[in-house]
Amino acid sequence: MLKRLYLSVSLGIAFILMSSCTEEILDYNNPDVDLFVKQLKEGEYKTRNDQDIILIPQFNQGDIPKLLEYADDMTVIPSFPIGYNAMNGKLRLGECLLWIVESVRLGMAPSMGSKMVRANAPGYEALYFLTDEEVLEAVAYYRNWLENISYPRTFWTIDPCFNEPLCGSGYRWW
Repeated sequence: MLKRLYLSVSLGIAFILMSSCTEEILDYNNPDVDLFVKQLKEGEYKTRNDQDIILIPQFNQGDIPKLLEYADDMTVIPSFPIGYNAMNGKLRLGECLLWIVESVRLGMAPSMGSKMVRANAPGYEALYFLTDEEVLEAVAYYRNWLENISYPRTFWTIDPCFNEPLCGSGYRWW
């Protein structure tokens, strides 16, 4: 009896240890926002598409609210799936997630990299990139946009910024 109990406990502990060592894999075609964010923060995002290239997972309109939940997190992440975005400045999780939201909204990448600049910036130098506070302001614009598009647009809707989150913000994508 004692031997059986010992064997059961040993197997249970072995199972827990083995399962805790397994790597969580994000489904490229049906991604989980929480897992994606966790992997970005830990520098462990490696999900590949069908051509074996590390890219942004296939998020859709339904993922936007969850992505915006994390958008005010200004944690500096070690990498982001598109290779040309780290040329200048730090990679902030929230700014990268806003870039994904904008990509979903447009149906394509909004810019060369996941950075925002001031709308009147004469160039693409790092000094024109937004501060943490400005990115947080942009997050508020995106959240306001999401709330506004939930109401139907009618014949009488007069809003030139109806489907433009950064309209009037003074910011644009790099």
